[in-house]
Amino acid sequence: MSRICQVTGKKRMVGNNRSHAMNATKRQFLTNIQYHRFWIADEKRFIKLRISTNGMRCIDKYGIEKIIKKIKYKKNKG
Repeated sequence: MSRICQVTGKKRMVGNNRSHAMNATKRQFLTNIQYHRFWIADEKRFIKLRISTNGMRCIDKYGIEKIIKKIKYKKNKG
């Protein structure tokens, strides 16, 4: 399973490791993906999301109901 946040859509980035001699070798910057359960009070149930820590901060800021509505809208649109 790929490391993509279900809320923000963040995924890995590609860059370089640099040695003292400034030799460049390719590397990946992985997102900080966590599994987390959220309680939805309206539906009286938990949902399990695979989200980045930045996505958790978005949920704290806007609320889980608004984020779920946004996810469903993106899924139906695309």
